Amino acid sequence: MKKISLQVNASDRRSHINPEIYGHFSEHLGSCMYNGIYVGKDSPIPNKNGVRTDIIEAFKAIHVPVLRWPGGCFAEEYHWKDGIGSERKKRVNLWGHVTEDNSFGTHEFFELCEEIGCQPYLAVNLGSGTVQELAEWIEYITFGGDSEMSELRRKNGREKPWKLKYIGIGNENWGAGGSMRPEYYADEYRKYQAFCKNFSGNELFKVACGPSGDDYHWTDVLLQSVNEWHTNAISLHYYTVPSGNWDKKGSATDYSDEEYYNTVASALYIEEIIDRHIDIMNYRDKNRKISLAVDEWGNWYDVEPGTDPGSLYQQSTMRDAITAACTLNIFNNHSDRIVMANLAQAVNVLQALILTEDEKIIMTPTYHVFDLYKEHQNGTLLYSHLNNEETGIDKKFPMISASASEKNGVVTVTLANCSLDEDAEILCDLTGFSPNFAKSKILSCNDVRDKNYFDDPERLVIKDHSVSLVDGGFAVTLPACSVTQIELK
Repeated sequence: MKKISLQVNASDRRSHINPEIYGHFSEHLGSCMYNGIYVGKDSPIPNKNGVRTDIIEAFKAIHVPVLRWPGGCFAEEYHWKDGIGSERKKRVNLWGHVTEDNSFGTHEFFELCEEIGCQPYLAVNLGSGTVQELAEWIEYITFGGDSEMSELRRKNGREKPWKLKYIGIGNENWGAGGSMRPEYYADEYRKYQAFCKNFSGNELFKVACGPSGDDYHWTDVLLQSVNEWHTNAISLHYYTVPSGNWDKKGSATDYSDEEYYNTVASALYIEEIIDRHIDIMNYRDKNRKISLAVDEWGNWYDVEPGTDPGSLYQQSTMRDAITAACTLNIFNNHSDRIVMANLAQAVNVLQALILTEDEKIIMTPTYHVFDLYKEHQNGTLLYSHLNNEETGIDKKFPMISASASEKNGVVTVTLANCSLDEDAEILCDLTGFSPNFAKSKILSCNDVRDKNYFDDPERLVIKDHSVSLVDGGFAVTLPACSVTQIELK
């Protein structure tokens, strides 16, 4: 067993951990929306206005703070007027070449967010849309006075305007959103954002399309043209592909120990990417007024055998829990600049929180990580430092990942042990805080390939764990391949 020391200084208060860092992403792709979140009002599956009640309750349980919609790449072909009123247009969803009947639209999305109690985050169509289309959508949603758009909203059943804070202007415009150069996108963004008006006391938080992964050139060029008067944040998309080969990414469930370690190493690379983009942001935005929104992140594998390749359906194992835990710790530790993040995706697509099959539902290991970490939301990041060990095969990386926060007199520490075969004894030196009570919870496994099944949905669940208060801190043992939360009062 490795002995590792951890220092947490509750007097060294770093930055606010915005709840939206724990956000999610719902796209009209595969069965994320249809037959996932939304089953329709006439479904025998219990629902509220067509949305599965079990999914609503699951989202509430982990305090989902923000939900991004309708895409993704789908956003760049989405025309919002198709999805309002009693008669809705049918179109081809180019992301899967299936029929999009638009039965889930603006009203359904905002009602879902109200039911969950989360912020809506709209990704709007810059690639194939128009400035007028964008401006009218904002007016339709947020204007409380008399106008053609507000009257149309009332006609469709919503008297009061909704509140809309987060709006992303374009999605992956360097790729499927128009194959644009950063210079061209920056000019288009400046034009579109100028017509994003604040109505009836609503204040928009505008997100510009930022880079893909380590495309530092995009960030640099964008921020030479866009400043704090145009945007509140730029986005970042980063996906972990275990093999590094997009044509053969690797299996979600059948992988070697070496592939496991390569996946974790690839996931951890996001920290270097974030640091380097923030360096550019600090140079171009010396007042530090522009934030970073990692609004697509997660593990991307080959689809499950026998499923539609366009559906991006993959199972989830303990490997995904480890990478999610490490990534969320990284986001916490960069919460001075990261204002939001959105796991891809919420249901049935990529590194999903939840998988559904007819009336059945399972919470994935990733879901349980968000449950363990939810107490960080709205907390204050505390200084922490690990005297770490290394793990891995080809690429060595830190064995333990950690972050710590304080909220309402409670210190929360989250820890992930990335090793497959070595336990770790953590002795924490806690300064600036004297707890008289400690409790711990853990997500662990017998094998890293363990997962929840529809006929065995609780194989991997959160359990109580042993932690001891010691003079000046606490002691806890982290089993190999586990995620642990400690609360101190």
